[in-house]
Amino acid sequence: MIAIGCDHGGFELKNEVIEHLKSRGIECVDVGCHSRESCDYPEFAKAVCAQITDGQCQLGILICGTGIGMSIAANKVRGIRAALCGDCFSAQATKEHNNANVLCLGARVTGPGLALKIVDTFLDTPFSNDERHVRRISKIED
Repeated sequence: MIAIGCDHGGFELKNEVIEHLKSRGIECVDVGCHSRESCDYPEFAKAVCAQITDGQCQLGILICGTGIGMSIAANKVRGIRAALCGDCFSAQATKEHNNANVLCLGARVTGPGLALKIVDTFLDTPFSNDERHVRRISKIED
């Protein structure tokens, strides 16, 4: 299961991502926001991260205007490895090398077509489990 959240800047893209996940048969938990009304992104980053750290969801997707604020907020949470991705190569590399568990997207900088391809790449790419990547992740967690 995937936790998904956004602020007002990512509201429309979040809804498109949710529909895309449903079309793939992937369940998700929508933690909000639920309108275009101005809100504070750290609340939704925290809610998505809690779904992961509590074991309710395996992965998360966070969307704001640029993706930057969400990635900063998410990476404050122990056990979260959030990556802001604006292309498919980055989404693949962060899953293979960093075993990222949260994908951050910028709705104002990445169009919906590309965003959905990035989501698919992130979800479909496995962690390599290579010893050097495991070692590096362990150093991040320490």
